[in-house]
Amino acid sequence: MATIYSQKSDRDLVIACQRREQAAFEELVKRHQKTVFALLYQLAPDWTDTSDLAQEVFIRVWRSINNLRNPGAFRSWLTQIVTNLFYDELRKRPRKLPTVNMDDNLGDDESDGGTKDVPDDSTLPDEKVLNQELSDVIRQAMLRLPEQFRTSIVLREVEGLSYEEIAVITKTEMGTVKSRIARARLKLQEMLKPYLDRETKEDASTDTSEVSG
Repeated sequence: MATIYSQKSDRDLVIACQRREQAAFEELVKRHQKTVFALLYQLAPDWTDTSDLAQEVFIRVWRSINNLRNPGAFRSWLTQIVTNLFYDELRKRPRKLPTVNMDDNLGDDESDGGTKDVPDDSTLPDEKVLNQELSDVIRQAMLRLPEQFRTSIVLREVEGLSYEEIAVITKTEMGTVKSRIARARLKLQEMLKPYLDRETKEDASTDTSEVSG
């Protein structure tokens, strides 16, 4: 039976889950548990109960999967459940990071109800993460971002969601989402600059040594 379900698409598994087929749900969990863990960790890298939260995510999935009208949209629906749980937990936990300081002086980005575009021509430094050291540096930089900025950029850069989807999930105006992502990118670049400059100098030194040798 498990082999049969492992060959099915997410859409077919969702439909089977809506018929309350337990084996189909177990396959969905197996298929997406790493994604849920990774997203929870990106959103809250300093929380120590990620396993418990991931379990709660799938409990919510099982309870409410009959409400998913478009089975083909399971992945984005799952992301919304994870994000909603994250916000639920934020309301219950003491906050260690500021949550509004990067919103200061947003200017016209939000004054027109979120219709003004923010250029999307910047990228996270070294997006492909060439080594573990850089990955750790980026993770620490993400941890220093205020929660709402970290949430927006994780949903955009890690999950690949559109601005419209992020606005719906976070219950925020699209202009605000764009502003936060743009500001978060700039802040990350600022925090990562010392590391990237060091790497550039080391590479240059290595090139010089090779030439002189």
